[in-house]
Amino acid sequence: MSKIKVQEMTDIIKKQIQSFEQDVQLENIGKVLSVGDGIAIVYGLQQAMMGELLEFPHGVKGLVFNLEEHHVGVILLGASEKIKEGDLVKTTKRIFEVPVGEELLGRVVNPLGEPLDARGPIDAKQFLPVERRAQGVMQRGSINASMETGIKVIDALVPIGRGQRELIIGDRQTGKTTLAVDAIINQKGKNMICIYVAIGQKESSVSTLVELLNQHQALDYTIVVTAGASKEGTLLYLAPFAGVTMGEYFMEQGKDVLIVYDDLSKHAVAYRELSLLLRRPPGREAYPGDVFYLHSRLLERSARLNDKLGGGSITALPIIETKAGDISAYISTNVISITDGQIFLEAELFYSGIRPAINAGLSVSRVGGAAQWNGMKKVAGTLRINLANYRELEAFAQFGSDLDASAKKRLERGRKTVELLKQDVHELVSMPTQIVTIYALSEGHLDDLDIDQVKRLEAEITQGLTVDDLGKSIHKHLMDTKKLPEKKDLDTFITKLKRLI
Repeated sequence: MSKIKVQEMTDIIKKQIQSFEQDVQLENIGKVLSVGDGIAIVYGLQQAMMGELLEFPHGVKGLVFNLEEHHVGVILLGASEKIKEGDLVKTTKRIFEVPVGEELLGRVVNPLGEPLDARGPIDAKQFLPVERRAQGVMQRGSINASMETGIKVIDALVPIGRGQRELIIGDRQTGKTTLAVDAIINQKGKNMICIYVAIGQKESSVSTLVELLNQHQALDYTIVVTAGASKEGTLLYLAPFAGVTMGEYFMEQGKDVLIVYDDLSKHAVAYRELSLLLRRPPGREAYPGDVFYLHSRLLERSARLNDKLGGGSITALPIIETKAGDISAYISTNVISITDGQIFLEAELFYSGIRPAINAGLSVSRVGGAAQWNGMKKVAGTLRINLANYRELEAFAQFGSDLDASAKKRLERGRKTVELLKQDVHELVSMPTQIVTIYALSEGHLDDLDIDQVKRLEAEITQGLTVDDLGKSIHKHLMDTKKLPEKKDLDTFITKLKRLI
């Protein structure tokens, strides 16, 4: 062989060696030992991380939920019936993430961020992990901006600030979801993004709710995350974490977010189901010992960021269902201790026709008062104590004993207060109307009216604030300063409207 040919072959071999790329990849692979009820026990994944995404056959994904000495417990994300014993499982070295961003607004998605509304795929540009650490104390700002719900009894007695966590608690069918939905509808035009998380709700109920939001033009600024009652416990467990992750994206952009968890009782039950299937030791009522940590790490992610970080906020309205009004049950007391106050809905009030059926004595807002409108603070200051006195006096009057003139007057004003605070479903009241109406009550303008004239005066006030010249100036003053106008202007305005009744 000539020297030239040998040289050519040498050059070719050298080039191949230089351009050689090692395509050998080391993969951590395990085998399914057992599978059932949306849970898989996998052997051989020594390098798996907590919360890591795993790949199963048939495109099924799983989430590492339990790390044990010889195997890992995995919660399967859909289509668990396709997985069988002996299937190979691969790690992905990725923590479970969901899509976030503006593209999700107006959409109905499952906890994996997949669309359920037949409006095509979601072209999300960004993904965030569902388990994220809550903001620290130094990153948080004070809650000083009001979140108006349009519901008189809440805005007056249990005001909610942007960045607050306010629990809605009560028996089933007492109007808990209605309150939360009304709060979402009332955010129209208030630069607030809303997220409704349905946990274990009937698909028909969620469909009706989406239609309702659409009718009130509220779906444009809302994301609906749903894990229906027919879905596996894994999706019910992930739903609120997916929802708050989507909200955190907007909060970090400096925007305000309202998130409703409907409801955390079903979330705790789903978590208990997963924990028992994974043989975690049961505690009180068979819930695992870390069920408190489950909800605290979720709700702590609601906050108001300081101005350096953009001043964005997440306001949380978690819902808890009680049994027979037992507010002291395990999950109820857990969530009460995590939140900044609660709105307690009482079945007895609901069935007696007082709606929203909010018990003013057991409902409290621990931080929202700082964000409440100054005008509302002035007029509603004595409302709670007056209501409590009325309830006591009413119970006393039932015995048929004679009351003096002063007691009769207080009883009559109490009845008008209750009548004034009643509100129909989805009939929201603006803050200026609320303030002027409650001013009329506290200053005795309703004392000479009949019960049925109270609502008529409220309707006149609503109209008068938009068409009457004095009403317009009162409305503008309240919207600009959030403080009460001159007393004589308010008195003149209300006296003029009383003549129209």
